[in-house]
Amino acid sequence: MSRRVPAKRIASYGLMTALALVLSYVEAILPLSLGVPGAKIGLPNIIIIAVLYYMGTKPAVYISVMRIFLSGFMFGNLFAIIYSLFGLVFSMVTMVILKKSNKFSMTGVSVAGGVMHNLGQLTVAALVAGPYVMSYFPMLIFTGVLAGVVIGLVGGLVSRRLWRCFK
Repeated sequence: MSRRVPAKRIASYGLMTALALVLSYVEAILPLSLGVPGAKIGLPNIIIIAVLYYMGTKPAVYISVMRIFLSGFMFGNLFAIIYSLFGLVFSMVTMVILKKSNKFSMTGVSVAGGVMHNLGQLTVAALVAGPYVMSYFPMLIFTGVLAGVVIGLVGGLVSRRLWRCFK
């Protein structure tokens, strides 16, 4: 028995993946610095947080994974993909739990996701380079909070306008 997926849903996933990929490209070419080496603001997460809230967990995971692989092959390398996937697992689990609790705003969920994404990436770095890299975490907490606030606020504004197109 085959499961049919409506064309509108497939098109929506493709559109959201493309938007997230464009934001990955913008982030790759613009020198956006948070003052901490290697830290990025996470522009593609504007789309991911909106998808999480308006389309659900599965689409957010699917679109995130597709974006990570596509942007990793286009703008990064295998290590970038591995680091991003670990960050995705840590952040997505946290964001889904907090969203389902209904005790946090989109910005609060985004902040937690940003911090946990950094922790996921540092976990990989600790496995590769050694546990001393965890001393970098306090600085990444700061950047994760800062980026999470920006992404959460912008994600809220974008999602309200973007989802009018999907109604």
